[in-house]
Amino acid sequence: MSNKEVKAALKSAREAIRNKEYKEALKHCKAVLKQEKNNYNAWVFIGLAAAELGQPDQAKGAYKKAIELEPNQLLAWQGLANLYEKSSQTGVKGDLADVYQKLLELYERGDKQKWCDVCNKLVELYHQEKKYLEVAETWQKLIQVKQEEGAEKAELHQLWKKMIQLLKDSTENQDNKTEQSLLTAFENAVNSADAVPGEDHQNLYKDFIRCLSKFPHETTRLEEACNDMIALYPTVSYPLEVLCLHFVQSGTFSEEALHCFSRLLEMDASSGPAIIGFGIKCLQEKKYKEAIKSLTEGLQKTSQCPAAWRYLAEAQMKIHKQRNAVLSCNQALEALGTPEGPSLQWKNLILQLKAEALIKIADADAAEEAIKALEQIVNASSDPVVLAIKGRAYLNKGLVDQASKISQELLLSHPDLAESHALEGFIHYSQKNYEQAERSFLNAIERKAEAAEYHQYLGLTYWFMSDETKKDKGKALTQFLKAAKLDNYLGSVFYYLGNYYRDIAGDKSRARGCYKKAFELDGTDEESGTAAVDLSVELGDMDTALSILNEVTEKARTGTAKWAWLHRGLYYLRTDRPSQAVADLQAAVRADPKDSNCWEVLGEAYLSRGSYSTALKSFRKASELNPELVYSIYRAAAVEQILGKYENAIATYEQILKKTEDYVPALKGLGECYLLLARSALDNYFDKKAMDYIEQALEFFTRATKHRPDVSCLWKLLGDTCTSVHVISSAKVNIQVLGSLLGKNVGKQTLKKSELLSLGGRCYSKALKLMHLPSIWCDLGINYYRQAEHLTAVGTDMNEISELLEKSLQCLKKAVRLHSKNHLYWNALGVVASCSAIGNYALAQHSFIKSVQAEQINVVAWTNLGALYLATGNIEQAHEAFKVAQSLDPTYLLCWIGQALVAETIGSYDTMDLFRHTTELSMHNEGVKGYAHWVCSTLQDKSNRNTELYLYNIVQMNAIPGAQVVLSKYTERNPDDASAFTMLGYLNEYLHLKRQAADAYERAASLLKNSEDTEKYNNAMQNYARSLCALGQCDKAIEVYTSTPLTEFEGIVGLALAYFKKGLLQESIKAYEKALSVAESEQDKAHILTALAIIEYKQNKVDAAKTLLFKCSLKEPSTESLKALCTLGLVKQDATLATAALKELLKHEKGNDGIYERCLIVSAVYALQGRTVGVQREVSRAVHSNPGNPALWSLLSRVVPLYASQKTKGGAAAGNIARALDVNHGKGCHALEDEKNNPLKNIQKAIHLCPDNPAAWAVLMAACHAENTVVCLNNTQPKRTDLEMTLVSTVSAKTGESNLPHSYIQTLEDWCLCQAITSLEETGKLSEAEALCTKGLKSCPDHPALFLLLRQVQCKQLLQSHKKLPDSILEELRKSVMTSSASVAAWQWLAKVYQSQGMMVGAEMCYRKSLQLASQQGSWNGKLSSLLRLAMLALEICMAKVSNDHWPSLVQEATAEALKLSSCPLAALLQALLQYNRKMRARETRRLLERVVYQPGNPETVVSVARWYLLRHLYAKDDYELIDVLIENAKANGDVRALELNEKLSSSA
Repeated sequence: MSNKEVKAALKSAREAIRNKEYKEALKHCKAVLKQEKNNYNAWVFIGLAAAELGQPDQAKGAYKKAIELEPNQLLAWQGLANLYEKSSQTGVKGDLADVYQKLLELYERGDKQKWCDVCNKLVELYHQEKKYLEVAETWQKLIQVKQEEGAEKAELHQLWKKMIQLLKDSTENQDNKTEQSLLTAFENAVNSADAVPGEDHQNLYKDFIRCLSKFPHETTRLEEACNDMIALYPTVSYPLEVLCLHFVQSGTFSEEALHCFSRLLEMDASSGPAIIGFGIKCLQEKKYKEAIKSLTEGLQKTSQCPAAWRYLAEAQMKIHKQRNAVLSCNQALEALGTPEGPSLQWKNLILQLKAEALIKIADADAAEEAIKALEQIVNASSDPVVLAIKGRAYLNKGLVDQASKISQELLLSHPDLAESHALEGFIHYSQKNYEQAERSFLNAIERKAEAAEYHQYLGLTYWFMSDETKKDKGKALTQFLKAAKLDNYLGSVFYYLGNYYRDIAGDKSRARGCYKKAFELDGTDEESGTAAVDLSVELGDMDTALSILNEVTEKARTGTAKWAWLHRGLYYLRTDRPSQAVADLQAAVRADPKDSNCWEVLGEAYLSRGSYSTALKSFRKASELNPELVYSIYRAAAVEQILGKYENAIATYEQILKKTEDYVPALKGLGECYLLLARSALDNYFDKKAMDYIEQALEFFTRATKHRPDVSCLWKLLGDTCTSVHVISSAKVNIQVLGSLLGKNVGKQTLKKSELLSLGGRCYSKALKLMHLPSIWCDLGINYYRQAEHLTAVGTDMNEISELLEKSLQCLKKAVRLHSKNHLYWNALGVVASCSAIGNYALAQHSFIKSVQAEQINVVAWTNLGALYLATGNIEQAHEAFKVAQSLDPTYLLCWIGQALVAETIGSYDTMDLFRHTTELSMHNEGVKGYAHWVCSTLQDKSNRNTELYLYNIVQMNAIPGAQVVLSKYTERNPDDASAFTMLGYLNEYLHLKRQAADAYERAASLLKNSEDTEKYNNAMQNYARSLCALGQCDKAIEVYTSTPLTEFEGIVGLALAYFKKGLLQESIKAYEKALSVAESEQDKAHILTALAIIEYKQNKVDAAKTLLFKCSLKEPSTESLKALCTLGLVKQDATLATAALKELLKHEKGNDGIYERCLIVSAVYALQGRTVGVQREVSRAVHSNPGNPALWSLLSRVVPLYASQKTKGGAAAGNIARALDVNHGKGCHALEDEKNNPLKNIQKAIHLCPDNPAAWAVLMAACHAENTVVCLNNTQPKRTDLEMTLVSTVSAKTGESNLPHSYIQTLEDWCLCQAITSLEETGKLSEAEALCTKGLKSCPDHPALFLLLRQVQCKQLLQSHKKLPDSILEELRKSVMTSSASVAAWQWLAKVYQSQGMMVGAEMCYRKSLQLASQQGSWNGKLSSLLRLAMLALEICMAKVSNDHWPSLVQEATAEALKLSSCPLAALLQALLQYNRKMRARETRRLLERVVYQPGNPETVVSVARWYLLRHLYAKDDYELIDVLIENAKANGDVRALELNEKLSSSA
């Protein structure tokens, strides 16, 4: 290839590169190189093309080859620079820098602009590599070139600023040369600025100064720059601030420095450096508190100044705030960072200061920290002062040996150093070697007399050396005074000065001043503060004490200053400010939660405030913390007593007595608790319990008086206890008293009521001798009055009674004379004066009025005044007095009794309501008897039953049980009130409490036996006889009746009834005939004729009975005779007679009277007529008319299962309502299966209420059978087994005890026997079932149901052998069923037998027969069960894959009919299973099964089967989404079978 061709090829390569055809260019270049291997342009073009094609190594090689050929040619160097600039490889930047350097050489003589561009790139590259020295040198070359070119000042200014930007980020890592370059750049930039002064220039100056401040060795330059800037900008504070900080940091406090501080403060009063400088000035002037204030304020604004923190720590040390000083030293060290040069010296000083502060804290942890700080000091081992500090640190830590070693070394090496001798002194002082310590401290003081600490410790040495040195003024006192003079911030010196003046000199005032000074200096010195407060209190200066306490508590953080809170709390407690005391004592407890004394005092504060519950908790906490604090336990018991928790209080008091038997407050507290319990029991008429409590109270009070017979209150309490028996009946009071109380040596002696009251008077007299108080005079007067009251009740000589009343009057007058303003004393005087034996009504009235005047809110006095007016016949005044009493306290019982008596006197309708209200408020004899009297009077008036007054007072207010309850309590306390027992018997009769009524009437008769009023006695005896007859004790009733002359109609009729119940029918007839002769009204005669008819019926004289009943109805028909006639028709199955009598009865009996009996008779007639639907409807109609009658609801619950079995839920609801309305009708409830309210639970409740009802026991048998059936379905363990025979025996026993009709009893027993046999058969006890059948057939051989049961049991045994039954046996079974051909269950059983033998058609016929019978009988249950069994039979055949259209259609037909009867889930399931059998995968199959599974309320047994088949269907369809839903449903319902099937199907899938 010729030169011409080479040039052409290079031209083509250039064109290809221009057209970006780099591969083509490479071809041309390679062609050239074949001809000319060293062609420079060809290698450059190859480098360019390779770079563009992404082949950097080939490009780099090409460029380097070209450079090698022509090193001073630009093209290759430019190409290589471009290649390196684009390269992302690491390590090429160094090569790039070399390339830039070569380009600078090549451009230097030629293109200056390109030289500048390359220079910029090189600087940027060095900056990225943080080669700041190269940056500085290169940039300076650039500036030099610009200067040579004559660049403008502004351009040069920007270049210097750019250089500052490049170098200023690396001031920490720069070497001296770079640093100087940066400072030079700053100086040139500052000097080259145009706008001077100006904002940019000012900022640049600030940056310059800021930069200079970072270089410790440029202090001269810094001062010059600051001064120059101050000259240029005199109003700018920044240079002054920097200069001030410089002075602070350098420790220079020349006139110039102070001038700077002052000038900066004038310019900016809030400047941190200026305030710091002022603080240092104050420190030099020994104004330590001002220094601390200024330094703290300054450091808040300028925190990064280590020197300032060090000065603050020094100031804090001067006023002995060591902990604050330690914190300041830590701040200084943090601000110092990593020190070098001068900073290292600062660090040593700070660490030494920190160690000194930590040693002054005198704590082992602080000493450890001090040692660590000292170890950080450079060359610490060569500094004797530092070694001395270290020795003290070891001493504080308890390392005496190390401290002694340092001390010995210092004494040898530096014998003239005060610290050496001081360390020796501290060691001797800590070891209590006071003589040696004295010598050492004297040596130290000789060398350093201005050290206050040495004088202080010398004083302490003298203080503890001996009593002589302590008292010697020239020793301890002198040293303390010198120490205080040298350092008036040393609080501990003032504390010991206070001790000296208080304990040695006896100068409390000066001592208080010293303590106060010590506390002012050290607010944490609790001992000084406590002593100052205590001395202030002793000196009577409470203001000073409070000011100290207030000052401490205001500053105190939560959980601190316990002593101050405690002292102030005690002060508030003493001055009766409990709320403030509680707040302060709570703070004390927060400060020290383990201090039992704080908790105890807090409890007292709560108690004073009335916060009893929290007081109790506080006392308990105190006793928990310190079980030996008996007082806390006692106070806890006392609070429980106040709260009325007497049992708890008693237990706590007894806990104290176990530790300290003779602790009198506990004995007193126990007695008070028992006394209060006795009063509570007396208020509730629990007299026996009250006497037990009184006995206990007397025992504990007596024990207390043994130990402290000089305490008046104990004798008063004994008197109170003895007097409290005044309300109890004399016959009941038998209380044992310790012999020591009676002045005898016997253990215990039993006292009667009179003796006990007399003993109470003697106890009050004893209390009076010990303490002459008006309250005890009043108690004694009341005691005498109670004694007189008791003697009046038992009928003692009037002279003795008059003497006691006179004594009572005198005692109360004495009490009034001693304290005429006490309303209680006046009231008691009035009560005694108004008693019938004295009858001084004028004095009584005067006393009550004086009582009211003494106390305006005085409900008792107003009530007593009203009673006085009522007794004297002043009804209107009485009413007004009672009215005022009611307005004062509406809950006070006696004023309401007074108003009731006023209402009774004037004949008001409100009388009964008022008496009732008194019984609601509380128990009182007058109120109880008054209310009972009005209730009985109202009940005896038969004509008022439908009046609003009767309905409200008796029915709505539940008067009968209410009066019976309170009257029962009354008769317990007043066992000799015959009229009360008569009323109680009458009320018990109304409540059907027959035994209680008989007992009450018997007591009334016994009380009236010896009375002169024979009429009352005869009436009482007849009442008693009537109640005995009701109890069934006819013999005794006849005896009581015949013991009194029977002339009245009621008595004769009662005797006749007793004869009838006894079975003496002839005697009964004679008595009724006698009663007929004395009967006055036609109604009474009709009733007697009805009774005679019943007797005739009893004698099987039905026609005679009918005749008598017709005779009643012809004259003036009574409802009773018509009911009897109707019942006779029902018993004799005479529908015509029953219907006619009912029709007549309904004409005469209207309204709600006798609604239950009428409804029962009507429904029975409907049943006799075969109107089964009418039975349930009649009862439902009665319930709707009378929804509040529980008997009707109970009847409805019993009727539903017999005549409307498809409405069992309604029957269950009726039973529940009956039970809710009246617990006595709970036996009528009938519930479905339910987890919380099932039949078994209900019938158990009914049996608890009516244990003598045989029907209830029969229902219990049925409920047990039903539950066992459910258990069997759920495949769980039966809970109630082997109860059949027990329940059969129980029913037989209960029927034997009852007076029920024979036919009813026989039916009930037969049913129970059949039920027991069925239960035994179902549980597999076939031999027992067969034996029971055989036993039953022996007693009743013609019983078809039993015979069928026997065949069923025998057949079950044969079927269990799984052998085919012979035709003869099948025929025998068919004949057995034919004997009970009207039994639906019999045909269903025969169908089941046929089914087991494969006789499906025969089974179908039997089920159809049972369905026919059930339809004829109207049995809903029979129809439903027959249809379902028929459907299940057909479905079983379908599932066996028998090809016959008859059976599927039979399933459809039977289930459809069943669903018409009710929404039966089982029928729906059978339809779904039929569809499953037909088309397992069909959508209809899933729909039917899902309807059963997800329908709420379906039984789980049915749902479980549907779920099982639905799961198989879904797996067949691979519908996993619905499978998940179904499995969640199964888990929620606990369906184990479905979950197991899912596991099998999922594993196989």
